[in-house]
Amino acid sequence: MLNVNKLNAFYGQAHALNDVSMSVEQGQVVVILGPNGHGKSTLLKSICGLVDKTNGYITYKKEEIRGMAAEKIVNMGLIYIAENRELFPYMSVMDNLKLGAYSPNARAHEKENLDRVLNLFPRLTERKKQLASTLSGGEARMLAIARGLMSNPDFICIDEPSLGLQPSLRHEVFTIIKQINEQGKTILLVEQNIPQILELADKIYVVEEGQISFEGNKDDAIGNEHLKEIFLGM
Repeated sequence: MLNVNKLNAFYGQAHALNDVSMSVEQGQVVVILGPNGHGKSTLLKSICGLVDKTNGYITYKKEEIRGMAAEKIVNMGLIYIAENRELFPYMSVMDNLKLGAYSPNARAHEKENLDRVLNLFPRLTERKKQLASTLSGGEARMLAIARGLMSNPDFICIDEPSLGLQPSLRHEVFTIIKQINEQGKTILLVEQNIPQILELADKIYVVEEGQISFEGNKDDAIGNEHLKEIFLGM
């Protein structure tokens, strides 16, 4: 469904990604691990057309998308949900959700997607008239994911969904991500909360210093001494 081949990304003179290659099959949950500042978020943003300076190849549903405008990529069903949520704080929960359905593809499915996300996120139903700025951290994360789903995606890139959340809310967010995947969505996510996320992962990549240093399934990851020491704290 998604193939990345020898992708390089730059911020000014900084070489953030160096010949990164990876793939995601339809229906999978693929997790990207790695130290902070080593290129994980840049990889997601590059795939979704949010990094200006890249070279290499990115194909989605067999179509080359590197260099394509981010809005067009969203309309193809590939979206990015940012680590910092990027909500509109002085708009209501409901208005934030409706703004997620801005693309032509999404507008045709707005009502059915709204019903779906409010069923997935009952807390948002209770708070739909509240301003986004009044939500807790966990609720704001749920709203960011729900707004992404309003764009009618097939493929969802999620950047650190559990960042800053207490354990009970992390569990709730991961449960919802599992449900989204079970509804047929393909998911690529960056995460640091490794024990919980390994349960979801069909495939794991590790990015270190802008390069892929490991690729495998969760059993491979658990058995890898370097990953156990550095990432799993074992």
